Order: sequence, then C-alpha cells, then structure tokens
Amino acid sequence: MEKDIQNEFSAESLKAKRINSALAAGAELFLEKGIESVKMTDIAEASGIGVATLYRYFGTKTRIAADVMTFLWNDLRSLYAGVFDSEVFKAQSGLKQLSDLMQMFVVLYRNHKSFMRLLGEFDRFVISEGLPKEELAEYESSVIDFYPVLERAYKTGCEDGSVRGDVDFRLFYMTFAHALTEMCKKFINGEILPSDDFSCAERELELLIETAVAYVKNNRDREV
Repeated sequence: MEKDIQNEFSAESLKAKRINSALAAGAELFLEKGIESVKMTDIAEASGIGVATLYRYFGTKTRIAADVMTFLWNDLRSLYAGVFDSEVFKAQSGLKQLSDLMQMFVVLYRNHKSFMRLLGEFDRFVISEGLPKEELAEYESSVIDFYPVLERAYKTGCEDGSVRGDVDFRLFYMTFAHALTEMCKKFINGEILPSDDFSCAERELELLIETAVAYVKNNRDREV
C-alpha cells in the first residue's frame, strides 16, 4: 500500500514537472513568435514532451495558451512581489503612493514589451476561439491586480488629506487602468497612420498618470 502511494506521488510529481516544462517552453515560444505562429508540435519539441502527452495534459492549444498566459502573469507577479509593502513605501503620502503605483504601467511598457504585445494577441485569440469566461477564471486570478494596493493608497490619502474623499475610486481605477493598458498595447504594436508618432510614448503614459494624480489630489496646496 505504501509503495503504491509512493509510486502515485512520484507519477504526479513527474507530471507536474512536465507541465511546468511545457508552460515554460510555450511561454518562450509565444513571446518570440506569437500565439498563432506556434503549434502544439513546436511546444512538444521545445519541452521534450511527446505531443500526445501534451494533448493529454492540456487538451487543446486554446487551453495551453490560457495556461501559458497564467504562467507568465505569475512569473511577472513574482518579480514585483513585496515592492509596495515596504515600510519606506507605506511611509509616503497616499497621493505619492498612488503616483508610484501607476508608474508600474510605464515599467510594463518599458521593460516587458514582448509580454504586453502578447497580452493584446491573447485578447484577440480568446475572442476568435470563443473561449468561455468560466475557463478563464484561473487566468483572471493570476493577472496582477493593482486595485487592492491602489485602493489602500487612496484610503491612506483620505486619512492624511493628500487626496479628495469624494472620488468614485472603482470608476477612477477602471478608467485609467484601461486607458493606460490600451495605450501600452497601441504603442507596442507600432505606428500605423501617417500622423502616428510614438517617439514620446513614455511621456504620453506619464502625462496620463499625472492627469490621474491631479484628478484625485486634494485641492489644498500639498506636496505629493
């Protein structure tokens, strides 16, 4: 009985390692070539896992694409874990905390262009494949959600007087998070119209962030 349990544990451990290997390989391929260009056989070859086994683990390319994106978000989250929980950060005014947090969109644009480009492609892929929302629950939970820390910063600002207390903060967050995310995607996809000029892309992002911060700032003269 004990031997059977050990064998089962060993098999599950091997499966977990193979799945992680497949996700890592898929992530690298998607970031380099995009989702549409990568086949299940490419992931199988890159990970050293038989394509039949890959299908047994994930079922479809749509499923592995969602799992790869979850993998990438979790990896990105680990890079910035704890950054905004430091005592130095918390010692700042609520307004300054909000400003610093929103600068993360500039960081994503500057340092993670391949990922942001892939994020836009995945959105289109989900729509074209008709992936049900319920199958994106794990992916959604992995997405870096700045809302809780931004809301905490806003409440700190209400307490220290650096921000207005009459802001519909949920609406504020959704408006600027959506706008900044879509701007990042547009800049990364490149200029299309003759009038497009993305040479000041980062400054445009920063200007929108400054606009957001100015909107919530308390009317009293106060240092950020």
